[in-house]
Amino acid sequence: MSTVLANPAQMIAHGAPRVIHNDAELEEYTNNLFQLTALEKPSAWEAEAIELLTLLVERYEQENYSVPAPDPVALVRFLIEQQHLTQRDLIPQFGTESAVSMFLAGQRNLTLSQVRRLSARFKLPADVFIGKE
Repeated sequence: MSTVLANPAQMIAHGAPRVIHNDAELEEYTNNLFQLTALEKPSAWEAEAIELLTLLVERYEQENYSVPAPDPVALVRFLIEQQHLTQRDLIPQFGTESAVSMFLAGQRNLTLSQVRRLSARFKLPADVFIGKE
């Protein structure tokens, strides 16, 4: 075993980064991470610290502040509104106006080819158009 990891409990007792348990610790780790990433040329140890702190912050945020996947219908409605489109504008992606209407009414799921065409049109990852049921 490496001498660096000979006693992880002792390392933590002496201030080594540990799992984040609350928002105060999150704020402290985030501030430290910002300071490290602001360095013009971080050393190898600083780069390791950046990687470790990033993992710890991401883990805490995923567990406590996860963003639910968007509903595909709500997402398409939002995109229509934001880009000032009409249902007719989406006929190339859906095939027919009735297919657009049925999808927006929640009566029909997207096909794989519709997902691909929507992804290409709006330049978004295909998985955002696939519902998580």
